Amino acid sequence: MNYTKFSAKQAQTLTWWNDPQTAKYDAIICDGSIRSGKTISMAVGFVLWSMCRFGRQNFAICGKTIQSLRRNVVSFLPTWLEGLFDIKEKFSENCIIISTGKRSNKYYLFGGKDEGSAALIQGMTLAGVLFDEVALMPRSFVDQAIARCSVSGSRFWFNCNPDNPSHWFYREWVQDKEGKKNRLYLHFTMDDNLSLDPKVKRRYEGLYSGVFYDRFIRGLWVAAEGVIYRQFADNPRAYILAAEPPKVQYAVIGVDYGGNGSAHAFVCNGILPGYQGIVTLAEYYRKEIISPAALEDDFVRFVRDCLKKWPVYDVYCDSAEQVLIQGFRAAAARNRLPVDINNARKGPILDRIAFYNMLISQGRYKVTADCPHVIEALETACWDAKSGGKDKRLDDGTYNIDSLDALEYSTESIMTDMIEVWQ
Repeated sequence: MNYTKFSAKQAQTLTWWNDPQTAKYDAIICDGSIRSGKTISMAVGFVLWSMCRFGRQNFAICGKTIQSLRRNVVSFLPTWLEGLFDIKEKFSENCIIISTGKRSNKYYLFGGKDEGSAALIQGMTLAGVLFDEVALMPRSFVDQAIARCSVSGSRFWFNCNPDNPSHWFYREWVQDKEGKKNRLYLHFTMDDNLSLDPKVKRRYEGLYSGVFYDRFIRGLWVAAEGVIYRQFADNPRAYILAAEPPKVQYAVIGVDYGGNGSAHAFVCNGILPGYQGIVTLAEYYRKEIISPAALEDDFVRFVRDCLKKWPVYDVYCDSAEQVLIQGFRAAAARNRLPVDINNARKGPILDRIAFYNMLISQGRYKVTADCPHVIEALETACWDAKSGGKDKRLDDGTYNIDSLDALEYSTESIMTDMIEVWQ
């Protein structure tokens, strides 16, 4: 995206530290919708502030992972700051050195993905820290990074998309009605990004529904409540194929193993050419007790039936059941099935939910009438009302979560690639 003009909020994010009316603040928070321009203005503002106010100091730039940080922030810094500073990255040290004339500062990159991440930043002395997507980081990491900022004049820079209103960062930093945090708060919408084409804006508005629309498009801190896939549940016929499914580029199978009252579930998903959508083609669902040998036989039959109709290359199985996975691999080898049997990635459930919500919102998801259990699962999936303020899918045995897991396991490896194509 080429930024030709900054909005008032973007300009304020760039210069708040040098404005007599706002320079008194110790921190800035920019939250709101995606594609609102908060990341670029905050990253550039952070570098401008640090290079104008300090020399020969250390700073931290934090993201959920270093990979996401490089992708969302670091890779664009040379373009954004061209002609102003000399920027060199030391990949072995996860460090960026920014210089101008005789002045130079170091910017260390940190990933705050879990509770153990706090140890990575211990012992450092910092003059400031930038948190990109702070709502995705554990509190222990954020608190530790803040505690490292002991240099006089140090400041904290936060940006994020909204999360649950019970989130600790929202309660303690965004709300902060008593002003104890001494922060400047700016709320962004896509209208604050003057470089965003109206057609692109409309496209992003069509990517999400339900709680994800409220958070990512409206930029609101709202709770996840009720039915998860509301659009599907309100009109399932719009997504069910009565006729022959379209030609697929290839197919992939997801497997969730049953136990303790849950069911064994297989789901075969077809990937449309160009990653333009997903069609659920076939399913297997068995809740009664079954021996491992019998389950292997059922698996072989299911894969064979799928191979007769579609090119199937990969199977992704619940990684918690390694003994059963080894049995499937042995059965596949004995029966010369040309498929690779892999461990499911089992990334964050919310990422998987958001992905299928996005598919449904855009009309990129279809399911054949031969998959009643998947259809029922999508119709009835709901948020856990007793989760204590956390975004959690209900999993109490009252509905079919097993088919959903199998559905999601099959496509986890390509979620990011598909989203990039659509965007």
